Amino acid sequence: MLYALAQYLQEFYSGFNVFNYLTVRGILGVITALTISLLIGPTMIKRLSRYNIGQPIRDDGPETHLLKAGTPTMGGALILVAIGISTLLWSDLNNRYVWVVLIVTFASGIIGWVDDYKKLVKRNPKGLASRYKYLWQSVIALVVAIYLYKTASPAELQFIIPVFKDFTFQLGFGSFVIITYFVIVGSSNAVNLTDGLDGLAILPTVMVGGAFGLIAYLTGHVEFANYLSMPYIHGVGELIIFCGGIVGAGLGFLWFNTYPAQVFMGDVGALALGAALGIIAVLVRQELILFVMGGVFVVETVSVVIQVAYFKLTGERIFLMAPLHHHFELKGWPEPRVIVRFWIITVILVLIGLAMLKVR
Repeated sequence: MLYALAQYLQEFYSGFNVFNYLTVRGILGVITALTISLLIGPTMIKRLSRYNIGQPIRDDGPETHLLKAGTPTMGGALILVAIGISTLLWSDLNNRYVWVVLIVTFASGIIGWVDDYKKLVKRNPKGLASRYKYLWQSVIALVVAIYLYKTASPAELQFIIPVFKDFTFQLGFGSFVIITYFVIVGSSNAVNLTDGLDGLAILPTVMVGGAFGLIAYLTGHVEFANYLSMPYIHGVGELIIFCGGIVGAGLGFLWFNTYPAQVFMGDVGALALGAALGIIAVLVRQELILFVMGGVFVVETVSVVIQVAYFKLTGERIFLMAPLHHHFELKGWPEPRVIVRFWIITVILVLIGLAMLKVR
């Protein structure tokens, strides 16, 4: 909206040309989302507390978590509002990639909102039944995958193997849809599983989202893309504004979510942000880079899969509790130690992921 206004005003004053630069609008996206989060956050927390929308705590979890019972939840709505407003204000709304990421993110947020609403307002401990949750996640992922395939250029159908310069594959309809489906749905649920400690999921999301903003900018710039042997995808650089929104909104949310948390993200935020990272990775053709940079999310998910499978086979557990962060808590690690160490690991993984682009 403001970008369109700036384009109109530049006819009268050339200084408005500065808004044509993606980097400028990306920075403005960060600042706008951060400001909205910090301004709206206290009011939203008060309203959630007033309506008694508090977090239920598992009885079999660490005893320290019992103190968190009743902490306001569904704070992820704050993140989505901030991302949505900043993206609409500073993005080129004629760009189809912007609408794809917004639709996937907010549609996934609606699924999470329904789940949270059933758990916290209707007091249904199971929330939205898993089969319906996966059904609607699948519908979103499949519809978007088919749309992207039907509208794709050859560059948008390449599957890139990081590090190996000449290892790229042109995907057909079936392979493209399957990969896109698993990246979106898998990423959405992986972030949701990681969201179990104060700030544990949001800062890695911010770091990975920021890194993908840079990748989107490089992919949408013909000279940088050619230099890095990446597919040049015209217009995908516009996603830097959306990624900037993730960074700003995430940091604003962390202001209130840092230990000890004043508010929790809930499924409305976790499912949406995970899906956002997934669809961005698909659009910039860097699905495997997401696997690397989001390694904390991957390990948390794998720990749950291993725990469940091993328990069904043997009746015993490998970890004291899954996801993995709870295992370390039960081993005696204080919650802040677990959180910060997972953050440090994410910093390292993000740097490795970015370095892999140059190695090619």
